[in-house]
Amino acid sequence: MAAHFGRRLRKGAATTAVAAAAVAALSASQAPGATGDDHGRQATAGASAPVPDPAGDDATGNSPYYTDLPPLNSPNPSPSPSAGTPVAQGAAEAGIPATVLDAYKKAEAELRASKPGCNLPWQLLAAIGKVESGQARGGEVDASGTTLRPILGPVLDGNGFALIKDTDHGAYDGNAQYDQAVGPMQFIPSTWAWAGRDGNGDGKKDPNNIYDAALAAGHYLCRGDRDLSQAADLHGAILGYNNSQDYLNTVLSWMEYYSKGTYSVPDGTGAAPGHRSDDGTPRTTPATPAEPANPHQGEPGSKDQGGRPSPSPTPSKPGGGQDGGDPAPRPPGTPDPTTPTPTDTVDHLENAGTATAELTATAGDAFTGTISTRAETKAGAAVAKVRIRFTISGDTDATFTGGEDVATVATDSKGVAKAPALQAGEKTGDFKVTATVVGRSLKGVDYQATVTERPADTLTATTDGDTPLTCTPGGAFADQVQLKATYKGAVADKVAATATLIKSATDATENDKGPYFKDATTGKAVRTLTGLKTDAKGLLTLPKLYADDTTGTFLLRVTTPGGGTLTVQLTVAADGTATASPSPSPSASATS
Repeated sequence: MAAHFGRRLRKGAATTAVAAAAVAALSASQAPGATGDDHGRQATAGASAPVPDPAGDDATGNSPYYTDLPPLNSPNPSPSPSAGTPVAQGAAEAGIPATVLDAYKKAEAELRASKPGCNLPWQLLAAIGKVESGQARGGEVDASGTTLRPILGPVLDGNGFALIKDTDHGAYDGNAQYDQAVGPMQFIPSTWAWAGRDGNGDGKKDPNNIYDAALAAGHYLCRGDRDLSQAADLHGAILGYNNSQDYLNTVLSWMEYYSKGTYSVPDGTGAAPGHRSDDGTPRTTPATPAEPANPHQGEPGSKDQGGRPSPSPTPSKPGGGQDGGDPAPRPPGTPDPTTPTPTDTVDHLENAGTATAELTATAGDAFTGTISTRAETKAGAAVAKVRIRFTISGDTDATFTGGEDVATVATDSKGVAKAPALQAGEKTGDFKVTATVVGRSLKGVDYQATVTERPADTLTATTDGDTPLTCTPGGAFADQVQLKATYKGAVADKVAATATLIKSATDATENDKGPYFKDATTGKAVRTLTGLKTDAKGLLTLPKLYADDTTGTFLLRVTTPGGGTLTVQLTVAADGTATASPSPSPSASATS
């Protein structure tokens, strides 16, 4: 059986530079017989309760975790093992339940595609899954990856743990009074609200599903511009998951162990951990797969997965426990659940100086303005350490930095919370960002934002004017019109353009005769094209032009947001001298 962390830490060469550096740094202070200060922040008798990540978006609420360490011997003695290589029989700790392992690898593949700079290894997800839930209780999941029974962390009521009052009305954890970490990756409900993902494609974001939870954990670890191949970013990501040095050490040790080789075992047969950081009973009790789930999980009087009574939504009676007896002892320094928290004192939210004019950005660009919200009491005093949730809504693909549409930030000493930077997508138009208080039903503050189209102020024809495009009435022009767009002298890519056959240089309404484009579906004549876009080089090639039986000189005008305008002169003649060239007249070829 693996020993508690602090008693021993196995040594060995890591398969990655990050793992090697991490283990080397830990060996001096955590080797057998070594002594040193305890840097962990997990709650134990006589210790202060942990507090959530200062950013307000911690994953687990610093809930307890499993402290079992991998064996001292490498799972694969080969000097250069490849990840996923079968290991020697008997190394039970190296076995990962098949569905759980598949979820980790699928999450890694998705992150490699969506955030390649993050360099997320699935072994990191496996290490966190091992430490948080023992790989979903040894793989007790159904075919879709959903746990057979809920996996819940302790009640975060401030009694030995962080104090996080209910944020989900009990939807995920069955507790309408306080939050609890949920599922195989142990997300607290307020973090799952923005970090949740649909990893198995069933249209739901379920923290109890290993595919959803693993993908959410991957995105959580890859927030911002983190590169997990760098030790500093890797350590910061893990500490953000659970703010404890011992937690970091334990996760790194499992990550290194798994990187040296693992193998798949049938679901429900994985090795179960036995020790937790709070020295309590394991949060899960292994059971046969045939054991039915408790439909009353989280209800008063029911039992949780560890056989303990589920928390009652009824507050404790003054002077006594929930059963009317003596109150449970509370470790020194932990908050009193009956004392109003900063969140309880908030009366309203105010815009902290964000101007609407600052919330406009061109498609694909970052917004320069910052959304700030101030939490205040009824008397107008600032309230610090309050979790503010910022939510993007509307028909938009704009996101916060890191690709999220929800972010939670704690107010500072002045009561102000600043949302992460906004990044405009390609969809143009208006959308809304709403700030609300996590855990309270107070009126939110709305911020209107706008994404404008990419501009081009100059359009230049690339068609050779010395080689006229030839066409006879009823025929087709031999060549296609191509143009280049620029903005302030630089290439203007992804710029929307409209091409119209107009009546004259002074009348830009659509002509009803002369040259035309063909509708791609019906083949009918079309004299206005929208939805055109320049490519990465700012180039745009128009579809082939055709002529009806009308002869004469005609004008094709192309326009873009930002004032770019180009007018091309077309001539259709019976003798075959039809041409297409930029109009020589200043009014036609000039940009505006």
